Amino acid sequence: MKYGFIGCGNMGGAIARALSRKTKDIAVSDRSSKAKALAEELGVQYLDNASIAAECGRIFLAVKPHMMRDMLLPLKDMLARRKPLLITMAAGLEIRQIEDFVGTHLPVIRIMPNTPTSVGKGVIPYCANDLVTEEMKADWLADMEMCGLLDPLEERLMDAASALSGSGPAYLYLMLEAMADGGVACGLPRAKAMDYAAMTMAGAAEIYLRTRTHPGALKDAVCSPGGSTIAGVRVLEQRGFRGAAMDCVCAAYAKNKELGK
Repeated sequence: MKYGFIGCGNMGGAIARALSRKTKDIAVSDRSSKAKALAEELGVQYLDNASIAAECGRIFLAVKPHMMRDMLLPLKDMLARRKPLLITMAAGLEIRQIEDFVGTHLPVIRIMPNTPTSVGKGVIPYCANDLVTEEMKADWLADMEMCGLLDPLEERLMDAASALSGSGPAYLYLMLEAMADGGVACGLPRAKAMDYAAMTMAGAAEIYLRTRTHPGALKDAVCSPGGSTIAGVRVLEQRGFRGAAMDCVCAAYAKNKELGK
């Protein structure tokens, strides 16, 4: 079996869904009924943790940071004997900590994915230890191409990436809901307000990604002198919108640092 997933929560499930569009050589496992339902949905195998450790060549560790040590403890001997590639997505946990939990030097890739991975629009910064060969990395990246953007990043910056792109969907959903609420307050039907807000966010992001024009210039292009848009922007500035957005990323970064202790 090529890939195994230990843990199938929101993030593990998102990657499994994307990866399954490339290969069905996948097994999944977790402590709840989610993995069994996901296996049926994707047409992949459902196994227990020990079987994944014994049979899979590449294993995604998709459990919470505080659960990682106890999850790996009963698998240590099997992992040390087989030396599969481990792919960890636990916020705050460094590669060296995963190696310490396993008790041996194994090939490890650390990723910080986000939930849009499930629809092929994810952001996945990654780093690896010295046992991950270029050939191994290239093959893994080819399999992961359905996930979205995979970008190499120094490990010292992974917690910052997690605070921005990993947690970012939650911030944007909050903004999406708030914008739609504003539309409803002005008389739009709820369903239309949600769709309009979502498409506006997606379209604005696409313009930036295609042009790489500074967001300030893109904002200025929408704001006519004395117009309604600049009136709305003024309110956001008065309420400290930019400061709040910066602070939320910084707060998530600080929490990631705590999780690794």
